[in-house]
Amino acid sequence: MAKRTIDKAKAAKKDEFYTQLEDINNELHHYTEHFRGKTVLCNCDDPRVSNFFTYFAYNFEFLGLKKLITTCYKNQDMDLFSQNKCERAVYLEYEGDKNGNCIPDAEEIGVKPLKGDGDFRSKECIELLKEADIVVTNPPFSLFREYVAQLMEYGKEFLIIGNVNVLSYKEIFPLLRDNRLWLGASIHSGDRKFWVPDNYELNAAGCGIDESGKKYIRVKGVRWFTNLDYKERHEDLILYKNYSPEEYPKYDNYDAINVNVTADIPYDYDGVMGVPITFIDKYNPDQFEILGMSASAGYNADIVGIPFKGEKDARPLINGKNTYARIFIQKKTKKQK
Repeated sequence: MAKRTIDKAKAAKKDEFYTQLEDINNELHHYTEHFRGKTVLCNCDDPRVSNFFTYFAYNFEFLGLKKLITTCYKNQDMDLFSQNKCERAVYLEYEGDKNGNCIPDAEEIGVKPLKGDGDFRSKECIELLKEADIVVTNPPFSLFREYVAQLMEYGKEFLIIGNVNVLSYKEIFPLLRDNRLWLGASIHSGDRKFWVPDNYELNAAGCGIDESGKKYIRVKGVRWFTNLDYKERHEDLILYKNYSPEEYPKYDNYDAINVNVTADIPYDYDGVMGVPITFIDKYNPDQFEILGMSASAGYNADIVGIPFKGEKDARPLINGKNTYARIFIQKKTKKQK
């Protein structure tokens, strides 16, 4: 989706995007061992349209879940369970198949009203959060900082969707640096299709209506964010390039070399390197250490993480010219031969 579409959605707080089941399947199969005996909370999900609810309800026994809890924000028409309109937000509890047909039937799902509007920040929704072991959902992009802060406050495991640009947020980057949050396994490039409500305005490139009549948008830079480990995360990035001062110039204001492309990280350089943000798609915490980030003119020692040699401009400069935002890294492993 065009960036302006995301910006408009944030401004209007209309970022109610529904994740496709295919994207959920492609990511969740990397974590099956994490879910056995656990209570899963999807706290930004209307089960009428939420594929998170569908995935966990239909794979409840396969994953060995203890309980599935889903909360809805101001749900107005619970036609999945009732023909009557509901003027209150609700939450659902599902504890597995009871009649042996391996299908989550309506009578097996407990639908309970909430006193408030179902906002994940409300007191009653926080009580549900406390009950959960793992949170899996697509939170509002406009509230990503606040959403992650709440997960951290209550010490929850999570698997959520966001935009890769959030890695530059001062609230998010330290979590990445300190190995408390990382990217998921399945999405590393391209865009992703999301369904949107019927009242969503399709006024930008990447929007459309599919053959079934559902409205959708395509969003660039989408990533999964998690603190659940998976084996692919520990695979080394194969390095093959030799270091040379000509190809890897040093910054004017940092004792670090510039690397324009992640695949070009030199195997024989042990000092600090500035790499693109997309390096995080290949990041192995056993191979590299993340030291900091420089993405703006303002110098923040806690974020930059390495000594600064300049006076005013903290951007990664080469011969006085600004380069793109960079993450500062250093190899942990021995030189490859």
